[in-house]
Amino acid sequence: MIFRRVITLVVLALAFLAAAWAAGATGKWTATFNTQVGEQKYTWDLTATGSKLTGKYTSSNGNGEISDGKIEGDDLSWVEMLKFQDMDLRIEYKAKLSGDELKISRKVADIATEEGVAKRVN
Repeated sequence: MIFRRVITLVVLALAFLAAAWAAGATGKWTATFNTQVGEQKYTWDLTATGSKLTGKYTSSNGNGEISDGKIEGDDLSWVEMLKFQDMDLRIEYKAKLSGDELKISRKVADIATEEGVAKRVN
């Protein structure tokens, strides 16, 4: 009987820790990227649920929903579809969560790869 209680408590504690870790990405984040077309400011409102990442973005060039959001430990990834000068651009993000920072690498179509750091907004 005691063994079952201990196992149950351990499982619940691990579930709580996993949920708390995933929630670490939840919140509002801002970053500025220096790009081939000038400085671009971004804001993301992200929600982490288990291994799924959802949210919205606002940038100097538009806004929308992120898609294909994934969380694996402290690694995040997502996609934005952006219309720029009548072109549909797929922007693929990879980020590493470290406290209140996201170290971001993004691939803009097959045109450019850019690096940046997003900060959590309180």
